[in-house]
Amino acid sequence: MKARDRLRIAMQKSGRLTEPALELLNRCGLSFRQSRDKLFCFGEGEPVDLLLVRDDDIPGLIAQGVCDLGIVGRNVLNEFQLTAGREIAPLAELRPLGFGRCRLSIAVPQELDYHGPQQLEGQRIATSYPGLLGEWLRTHGVAAGVVTLTGSVEIAPKLGTADAICDLVQSGGTLVANQLREAEVLLESEAVLTGPLTLPVDERGDMLELLLKRLDGVIQVRESRLLLLQTSRHTLEAVTRLLPGGPQPTLLQVAGQPDQLMLQALCAGEVSWRQLEEIKKAGAREMFVLPVEKMLA
Repeated sequence: MKARDRLRIAMQKSGRLTEPALELLNRCGLSFRQSRDKLFCFGEGEPVDLLLVRDDDIPGLIAQGVCDLGIVGRNVLNEFQLTAGREIAPLAELRPLGFGRCRLSIAVPQELDYHGPQQLEGQRIATSYPGLLGEWLRTHGVAAGVVTLTGSVEIAPKLGTADAICDLVQSGGTLVANQLREAEVLLESEAVLTGPLTLPVDERGDMLELLLKRLDGVIQVRESRLLLLQTSRHTLEAVTRLLPGGPQPTLLQVAGQPDQLMLQALCAGEVSWRQLEEIKKAGAREMFVLPVEKMLA
């Protein structure tokens, strides 16, 4: 098989997205052998390889055709789309992946009595995301100075180089440590699978379609639970009304007991003790909540 007949995915070499991304790919049935320089991982079971790079480089590698897909934060993808230039083909967000969640926010000094975007008029805002910040400022009609930094954005107000910042926020602890508070959320971000708008039509395209189906199956059941219980026919309606969201449950008659049914339901998300207790009050018994490993529709 030719080298470029193999699907190539770019992902973060080291950082908060690395381990969750590898775990997700492993759950899709992919395994890899890492090269000595730890920059390339050869797919052992399927024709899918990994290129381990800086996250900021991932969209460009896809746009240049070096890689077919990338796992990257939505913030990085959207910033690339806004700053890459018209000569670069746009990329698509193929799937949200559900990990690495954070938000791109504007933060101001804690002592500032902030009332809205117009209060930023004429201020200097430090950021590593000039494209996203510039778009937000234009949308709100705010004329503010954008100070582009590549790191340590949160200390810019202390150094006197900016009046506010626009940076990624997870817990908010870093903001508090620097006497800042969140004022505006520009973007809710998470890890996404990205690729070109026009997908390959060769063997890589076939593997990509298979990978997307596997991803859908893994993501759909990642937080799902299988609920098994018994109930009588006359309490069935009350029980099913309390089931967590998901497809219609499957019903089986209990052998030798015409009035008794076994119910099987795929529930989207966790099933809490409180929910189980309410379902039991409605007439269910012998309830089991089981994790779901894989699902293929």
